[in-house]
Amino acid sequence: MDLLEYQGKVLLAGAGVPASTGTVARTVEEVVAAADAHGYPAVVKAQVRVGGRGKAGGVKVVDDRAAAAAAGEAILGMDIKGHTVEAVLVEPACDIAAEYYASFTFDRAARLHLGLLSAQGGVDIEEVAHRDPQAVARIHVDPRDGLSAEAARDLVARAGLDGVAADGVAALVPVLYAAYVAADADLVEINPLVLTGAGDVVALDAKVTLDDNAAFRHPEWAEWRASEELDPRERRAREKGINYVGLDGTVGIIGNGAGLVMATLDVVSQAGGSAANFLDVGGGASAEVIAAALDVVAGDDKVGAILVNIFGGITRCDEVANGILRALAQTEIGPPIVVRLDGTNAEEGRAILAGHLSASLRSEPTMSDAARTAVALADGRDAR
Repeated sequence: MDLLEYQGKVLLAGAGVPASTGTVARTVEEVVAAADAHGYPAVVKAQVRVGGRGKAGGVKVVDDRAAAAAAGEAILGMDIKGHTVEAVLVEPACDIAAEYYASFTFDRAARLHLGLLSAQGGVDIEEVAHRDPQAVARIHVDPRDGLSAEAARDLVARAGLDGVAADGVAALVPVLYAAYVAADADLVEINPLVLTGAGDVVALDAKVTLDDNAAFRHPEWAEWRASEELDPRERRAREKGINYVGLDGTVGIIGNGAGLVMATLDVVSQAGGSAANFLDVGGGASAEVIAAALDVVAGDDKVGAILVNIFGGITRCDEVANGILRALAQTEIGPPIVVRLDGTNAEEGRAILAGHLSASLRSEPTMSDAARTAVALADGRDAR
């Protein structure tokens, strides 16, 4: 779950990270009232779960009430990379002496936490790393050992910070790491982390991504989840406990295992089609899960055909076949379904389907054959 900036700041501030504070506003009148309360100059910032808002005009510095009203009028309702701005954060303008970058995430290849720190903040860290790789200092942290004060100071030194900034950032980095771990976050990123004219180190922005798998440990996330902007298809899938990502194509995809689903998307593309979604039923999917997955995918009006691609391991192909028949019996599945079964109990699964095959339910022996058939059906062509 991606948090909005103000939500990320609440999380970080609660863990002891110094962060700028402001007021969330959802109307022009609220923007003006918040700017009046904080004093001028103030900053009005779009709250969206996507980067690039500054370049899109979603961040404005205002010097008086008229400018605050104009900023609220311009930003509220703005579309930023497909995200509609429904709220802004109004803050007092900060006296910035320098801008830095700091983050923690998980390095899956190393199986360790990864900290990044750079003296070049305020721009995309990818740009900095590409332009000057040495400008980004890195540290791997073993979760069993944690991050020591000495390691934090070494990271700060390698990033090229000195003086009062070095002391402030060295004190902040272990706190940021602790916040990242305690929050069960996939990412905490501060860009920019600023040194003020008064010598304080403050998080002026916050990007936080929480690990959905840890939601059971965090009932406090419910309020933030309620504000999450979800594709209606994804919301429906979440309600059913289905791992689903909506895409823009016409071939619905159901598979077991992220790697197989990604490969299925590629094969559909090679066959001249486009995927309408990524849906992974996981290992050991029951007939009930398969039926729920079909219901979710069929609910997308753009789907012209559904490709079910299963390689049985823990997941048994006979269970998949039963789930498909259950879904067809319980609900009206509009798009035709193309099934490819292989692996555990594949012969049994194909036998279960054999007596029910029709123009609306087809079985293919290979992934390539299934993809070609699904693409043809999605295009309105008879694949036979």
